[in-house]
Amino acid sequence: MTAQTNRRELAHPSRAEIRLEDVLHALSDPQRLRIVCEVAREAEGLTCSQVGLPVAKSTLTHHFRVLRECGVVQQVYRGTAKMNRLRREDLEALFPGLLDGVLRAARAQAGRGTA
Repeated sequence: MTAQTNRRELAHPSRAEIRLEDVLHALSDPQRLRIVCEVAREAEGLTCSQVGLPVAKSTLTHHFRVLRECGVVQQVYRGTAKMNRLRREDLEALFPGLLDGVLRAARAQAGRGTA
């Protein structure tokens, strides 16, 4: 993983460090999958507080950390807010079609009322 240079920069894996099994593990959690679906709808990204999960702030922070550390999302500070956006380009280069397929499947599942 890349080193943190100060407390306002968060460590993210390089493209070469992103592992399929880590991405799949992160996406297998229903709450994290919901986060990814919500972040995917916003090209500019979302702050953690804009994601409407009915969980404690510490739990939400944990889920975002897992997604960042496995390479699914990139988090950057914009002022005091932590913005989250998908690492679409990296994921598509490494695992073509995976992210789009997962998002399609999540929408289809939600449409069946079994989300």
